[in-house]
Amino acid sequence: MALSQTAQIAIAIGTLGALSFIFGVVAENKKPASGSPIVGKDFVVCKFPYDQTVPLGALSLVCLVFSSILGLVSVYFPYQKKTVPAAILFRSTSLCVFFGIATLVSTVSFVLLMWGTITEGLHHVNKVHNDVTYACPTAKTGLFGGAAFLALDSALFWLICQMLTLNSRADYEEEDPKGDYGEVHTADYTNSNNPKV
Repeated sequence: MALSQTAQIAIAIGTLGALSFIFGVVAENKKPASGSPIVGKDFVVCKFPYDQTVPLGALSLVCLVFSSILGLVSVYFPYQKKTVPAAILFRSTSLCVFFGIATLVSTVSFVLLMWGTITEGLHHVNKVHNDVTYACPTAKTGLFGGAAFLALDSALFWLICQMLTLNSRADYEEEDPKGDYGEVHTADYTNSNNPKV
């Protein structure tokens, strides 16, 4: 049995959001607290243990981006090849609110993941420092973990947006059932109640 378009998009959003969460949490757990400073005469060389924090952070970031793109697609996608104007969809206050929340949470998660990944990468690349008191720090603790939880939250908010979009589409496409049974005029009703003898 083939999955519907709605289910395919929902599964993709959920899977990518979960992967972003997993990669972010693993990156947070694998990140060393700091490097080991090797002090020279006028400089410090930082030696960091081998870890996969930067690649895991990058994978988490990529999964978040694709999950968010699919979230946007889930709102504007022409399900069953029927397009609905965005103005009609966004008449729903609930959809507007959750769309804004999903966008905001995705953006904050993206910024935190970028910040953590770039900072960690720069610490690993720039190992020589002229300050002999340099302590060889790594990216701030909690950046990857916090971004991972926000990535999972954003996927859930995009799924809610998809459900609200489907509700708005159903309301728009629903036809008035009164026309299916024919028109009843008031004259017909009064004549049937007062038959001529």
